[in-house]
Amino acid sequence: MAAEEEPSSLQYSPTWVVAGVCFLIVFISLIVERGLHRLGKWLKHKKQDALLEALQKLKDELMLLGFISLLLTVFQGLVSQMCIPPYVVSSMLPCKRNNESKTHEEYSPQAIKNRRRLFSTESSSEHCSHEGKVPLMSLEALHHLHIFIFVLAVVHVIFCVITMGLGGARIRQWKHWERTFKDKKEDHTRHRHAFFAHAQGYWRKADVVSWTMSFFKQFYGSITKSDYIALREGFIMTHCPANREFDFHNYMMRTLELDFKKVVGISWYLWLFVVVFLLLNVEGWHTYFWLSFLPVVLLLLVGAKLEHIIILLAQDMGEMKERGEAARVRPSDEHFWLKNPGIVLHLIHFILFQNAFEIAFFFWILCTYGFKSCIMERMGYIIPRLIMGVMVQVLCSYITLPLYALVTQMGSKFKQGFFNEFVQERLGYWLDRTRGQEARQIDRMVKEPYQSIQIGEQETISTAGETRKSMMELSYVLHQSHEPST
Repeated sequence: MAAEEEPSSLQYSPTWVVAGVCFLIVFISLIVERGLHRLGKWLKHKKQDALLEALQKLKDELMLLGFISLLLTVFQGLVSQMCIPPYVVSSMLPCKRNNESKTHEEYSPQAIKNRRRLFSTESSSEHCSHEGKVPLMSLEALHHLHIFIFVLAVVHVIFCVITMGLGGARIRQWKHWERTFKDKKEDHTRHRHAFFAHAQGYWRKADVVSWTMSFFKQFYGSITKSDYIALREGFIMTHCPANREFDFHNYMMRTLELDFKKVVGISWYLWLFVVVFLLLNVEGWHTYFWLSFLPVVLLLLVGAKLEHIIILLAQDMGEMKERGEAARVRPSDEHFWLKNPGIVLHLIHFILFQNAFEIAFFFWILCTYGFKSCIMERMGYIIPRLIMGVMVQVLCSYITLPLYALVTQMGSKFKQGFFNEFVQERLGYWLDRTRGQEARQIDRMVKEPYQSIQIGEQETISTAGETRKSMMELSYVLHQSHEPST
C-alpha cells in the first residue's frame, strides 16, 4: 500500500512540477489582483465613487470565497474520516441507486482504487469500511462542492454586471428626454395630460383592472416620455423647487451606481438559500425545475408593482385637480410595499441571485458529471429552465431595472446620490474649515435632512420641504461659484 501511495505524495513529486504549478497559480492570482487594482485607479480617476465602492465589495466577496476555500481544504480530511451507518446515506439522494448493496460496493477498497480522486482517499474509506460504515462525505464530493460555490459566486457577479450594464445603457437613452424638459420651447402640458390619462375613467380605479393594465404595460412602453417628464417634474417640485435646472437623469444614474454596490454582494440570507436549495435537491422532486419559476414570478410581480405605482401617482394627480389644487405628481412612500421603496432593491437582488444559481448549477453539472447525468434530469426540464434564465436576464435588464431606477425616486426621501461629487466635495471642505456650534448644526442638516434643526439664533427649520429648499439653494450657489479653472 505504501508503494502505491508514494507517487501521489508531494515529497515524491518532481520539483519542476511543484514549482511550475505554484508559478502558474501565483501568476494568475497576480494578474487578477493587478487588474482589479488598475480598474480601481481608473474608477477613482473618473470620480466614479459608487462603482469604486462596488469594486471594493467585489473584493470582499472574493476574500470570503478564499476563506470558504481554506475551510474546505483544512477540514476535508476530518469530514471524510467521519463515519456513519450506510442506511443514513440511502435517503434524500439526488440520484437513486439501483440497489441498496451498491452503497457497500461504492465504498469497497477495490472500487475506491478505480475511482478518480483529487487526493488519496484509501485510508479514510478503509477506516470506515472496517467498522461497517461509510464516510460522511468523500473528498471528491467536497472538491465538487468547493467548485460549485466558486462557480455560483462568479456567475452571480457576472450576471449583476451584465444586468446593471445593460440597464444603465437603457436609462442613458432617456438623456434626450432630460434635454427636452429643459427646453423652454417644449410644451409640457400635453405630457402632463398624457400622464394623467393613466387615471382617467372610473373603471381604471378598480384594483383588478389597474393591476392587469400594470402587468401588461411593463412589456410595451413601460416608460414613456410623458411618464418620465411628469415624474421628473414632481420630483423637482417636491425635493428641490429652488433649482429647476437640477439634472434628474444624472441623479438617477448616481443612485443606480450606489445600488449596484449592494446588489453585487452575496448577503448571508442568500447563502442560507443556497443551503436550502441543496437540501431540496432530491431525486423525483424536480426541485430546480420548480424553483426556476420563482425568479420569473417575482420579476413580473415587481414590474407590475412599479407600473401600478405610476398609475396611483396619476390618480393622486387627478384627485388634486378635482380639489382645485395644482395638479402635479406628489412623491410618497405610501404606494410602496410596507411604505419602503428599498424592498424593491432587495427583491431584485434575490431575483438576480436565484437566476445565477440556476445557470451556475446547470453549467456545474454539465462540466462535472456530464449532460447525461441523473442530476441534470430530462431534456423537458432542462430547456424550460434555460429559457426562463435568459428571460429573467433580459426582462430585468431592459424593463424592471429602468423602472426601478425611475419609480423608486418617487419616495418621500431623496437618496444618497442627491448631491453630485462636486457639491459633496465643496460641502465637506467648507465644513472642515468651519468651527463652532453652527458647523455642527449644519453638518447635522447635511446628514439628516429630515430632522428639525436650529442654526444659531435663526428660526428652526421645521419642515422637510424647507430643509430641502435650503440645501438646494446652497447647492445651487456652490454650482454657480464653480469655474472650469478650479
